[in-house]
Amino acid sequence: MHVLFENLILEMAIIMGGASVLGALFVWLKQPIILAYIALGLVAGPFGTGLIVDPGHIEAISHMGIILLMFLLGLHLHPKNLLKQLKHTALVTLLVITLTGAGILVLLYGMFRLPFIEALVAGIALSFSSTVISLKLIPTTTLHHRRTGEVLISILLLEDILAILTILLLYSKEPGLSLDIWLLPFKTLLFAAVVWLAVRYVVLPVMAKFDVIPEYIFLVSLGGCFSAAAGADMLGLSHEIGAFIAGVAVATSPISLVIAEGLKPLREFFLILFFFSIGAQFDLLVTARFWPEVLLCALIVLILKPLLFRFLLQGISGEPKGNAAEMGLRLGQSSEFALLLAYGALSAEKIANETALLIESIAIVTFIISTYIVVWRLPTPISPSSDLRSD
Repeated sequence: MHVLFENLILEMAIIMGGASVLGALFVWLKQPIILAYIALGLVAGPFGTGLIVDPGHIEAISHMGIILLMFLLGLHLHPKNLLKQLKHTALVTLLVITLTGAGILVLLYGMFRLPFIEALVAGIALSFSSTVISLKLIPTTTLHHRRTGEVLISILLLEDILAILTILLLYSKEPGLSLDIWLLPFKTLLFAAVVWLAVRYVVLPVMAKFDVIPEYIFLVSLGGCFSAAAGADMLGLSHEIGAFIAGVAVATSPISLVIAEGLKPLREFFLILFFFSIGAQFDLLVTARFWPEVLLCALIVLILKPLLFRFLLQGISGEPKGNAAEMGLRLGQSSEFALLLAYGALSAEKIANETALLIESIAIVTFIISTYIVVWRLPTPISPSSDLRSD
């Protein structure tokens, strides 16, 4: 335990110290600072200098940043608005996932002769958009106070639910008859009802009684967030869905804005670890072996998906042209779920190791290129351009 603790402190020193140095360099060069964290993972990870040999536990710790991110999103979204937007975007989301996945399937199966099942898994895994990238790069004012943010959140939430269904399918021996899959909507509604009752009649009254002590509010907020995340996981949902539902339940109270402001720095800390872990998993030598597949599939995600979102949001959902185009660009990458789906499919022996590496490589390439596109064309909190920097 003592050795593990010492290793963790050394790793934190490497990550935070290295992020400070590379971050300063990237800002000076007017590059997105997120890429500094990914670059540090490339350099310090097992496929670089090997300063950090096993980034697995760093990735596990960084997962808390995603959980906090989803909790904070829920804090700003009233349940009525959420249901309204889900109805508004469901068809568009399903069409974009289907068409993007079909494009990748045809490419990998038809051109590169990948086995059909493996090409299908790759198409599905790469068709989702990244919750972390999309929400990290959108100004807070746009995310929480404008229609663009509400629509974006509803799309990402539905995609997360579909990704969970896909993971259940991968681990099911009889996918079409899997009881877990049929019970998922019921369990989600039941879990949401229990969380809402707990928040309404226990958490909020306790907060109101002791709100003169800011540290206590901070503690109860974290306890509620991670308790909901753990409870959702035990029901077969995901940590992220649990945290999001808890946030939405608290959103009915004015104290939600105070909680959100207090948790922001903690979220940023864990997200730095998340982006570092992405870079640490990226093996440039392996990716070089698949460069035609990686390049062409990445182009489908980076070009086809934004165009689909743009025209479908405009044509089906009636979004203004400018809003639809902006949301298309912000959603134009693969998801962190692609990494999890690749690992799950490999563990379930649905795909070969080379296909898992291919999926991971395509996802990470889209992370990097999409980040560049967004920070140089749209308002973001970390834009190198002062004209586009907005929070």
